[in-house]
Amino acid sequence: MVDLNDLITGATSGFGRLVADRALATGAHLIAVDRRRDRLADLAASAPDDRITTIPLDITASDAEEVLADAVRAVGRLDVLVNNAGYGPFGSIEQTGADLARAIFETNVLANLAVLRATLPALRASRGKIVQLSSLLGQFSWPASSLYSASKGAVDLFSEGLALDLAPTGVKVTVLEPGVYGTDFAASAHIVAPDEVYTPTVGKFLTDFSALPPEAFSNPEQVANAIMAVVAMDEPPLRVAVGADAVEGIRESLRSRLAELDRWESFSREPAI
Repeated sequence: MVDLNDLITGATSGFGRLVADRALATGAHLIAVDRRRDRLADLAASAPDDRITTIPLDITASDAEEVLADAVRAVGRLDVLVNNAGYGPFGSIEQTGADLARAIFETNVLANLAVLRATLPALRASRGKIVQLSSLLGQFSWPASSLYSASKGAVDLFSEGLALDLAPTGVKVTVLEPGVYGTDFAASAHIVAPDEVYTPTVGKFLTDFSALPPEAFSNPEQVANAIMAVVAMDEPPLRVAVGADAVEGIRESLRSRLAELDRWESFSREPAI
């Protein structure tokens, strides 16, 4: 990635910070986007001044698209976008209020799209690479994950469409679907505590998840390594599941869906009434 210009959202923590450090180590110029100024300052302190541009920005802000587009134009070129920023509340649909539900989709879907609109002209000019951070939960739901899964499923599908739309331009799109990793995302997730109706499902899941030992969470370095490997490929895959739990969980979900499709295929052969 030497001499490349990379833009990473959510660049100061979790997968974003790990990828930011790797990109800087390869000699890339980094446009680091995050809403936390103190963490951006810490990241900037670790990099040569001429190889990092920090953008303190809430990507859900009304002017986020304009701010990012201006930053890319000022740098002059963009080769890699890692669309990493995300938000992860968990709880039942019934108990997740409208404001919180809106915040999930504004961050994980609408802001993701704003970042794409701001960067795509430059990425088309460079025939660049896009990595969209989804999740194993973009392929199926757990109890408590309904809205988070829906938002990541949206990222998965519109990214597939984006890849098709961009195919003639040479821009490559990869959706990364990590499993459960030991980042501050899991530790800081917003939990909507279940009432007695949802205690047997949402409550049990959240209790069991919170009781997992540290060794149940994989090393996030694995995801950062996967991102770096993908952006170095001439022909990267459309989707990459990272982590044994992601691979097995997605495989089992696909098997279950295929079995259900086969079981009820007869409905499509019934004569119309």
